[in-house]
Amino acid sequence: MADQATQAWRADDADRAEMAERVERSGTSFYWSMRLLPRAKREAMFAIYAFCRAVDDLADEPAPVESKRAGLAEWRAEIDRLYAGRPTHAVARALVEPVARFGLRREDFLAVIDGCEMDANGPVVAPDWPTLRLYCARVAGAVGHLSVHVFGAPGPLGDRLAASLGEAVQLTNLLRDVAEDARDGRLYLPRELLLQHGVPTSPAMALSHPALAQVCLEVAQAAEARFAEAGEALAKLPRRPMTPARIIMGIYRRLLAKLVAQGFRRLEPKVRLNKGEKLRIALAKVLW
Repeated sequence: MADQATQAWRADDADRAEMAERVERSGTSFYWSMRLLPRAKREAMFAIYAFCRAVDDLADEPAPVESKRAGLAEWRAEIDRLYAGRPTHAVARALVEPVARFGLRREDFLAVIDGCEMDANGPVVAPDWPTLRLYCARVAGAVGHLSVHVFGAPGPLGDRLAASLGEAVQLTNLLRDVAEDARDGRLYLPRELLLQHGVPTSPAMALSHPALAQVCLEVAQAAEARFAEAGEALAKLPRRPMTPARIIMGIYRRLLAKLVAQGFRRLEPKVRLNKGEKLRIALAKVLW
């Protein structure tokens, strides 16, 4: 995609600025790690995040299922156009250079869309562990695979980091959002644990069950195990290029620790890290 014909399809400064604005406006914890990257890598990560945000918002919008599926199908077509060197959407145009420069894989973008389609098809309610892990692999692990290519760690060790850290981050997010998701008719906690502890699989009923805290604690333990696996992979990868991954891991591991410390007895207000906490973690990972 580096030939002269492709140049016309690449992002201009306005597209790049729009991607940066989308990320900053979102308030995502990932912003703190992206800002530290060299320009080409930073712009690549901004574009990847903007893509993920676009398809996730499409899956979550209050629209008929058929409309959501059509929108996601159009994004699959846009990914095809991206890899053919003729994207039409601003986000896809911003991805042209990162795809070429960092060898980003088509299947990872498509996996993100597949994960969002799991949400678009109707509320996810008490999936079994294999389905939950598939969901995490698609909506978070695939993003991790794209990210490690940008950071500079393609290959088996980078794949291991992407899979383990992606699942850990997504499980942490799901634990943070249990109450909010339940109000939307969703329950991402694994069916096996709910049944084991006698918790109803109905989101509304599960939310008020006294054993829900134990289910959440065991999911948190699974997340911590995946953080530990990610830490092992990070220890074997070059330190400086992987600073963004260490920041992401530090922020989300701290969030998980806060959730566990609270004991899941009170699910609202939502547990968060403030900007100061995130910044301190980011600085610690840069200086360490």
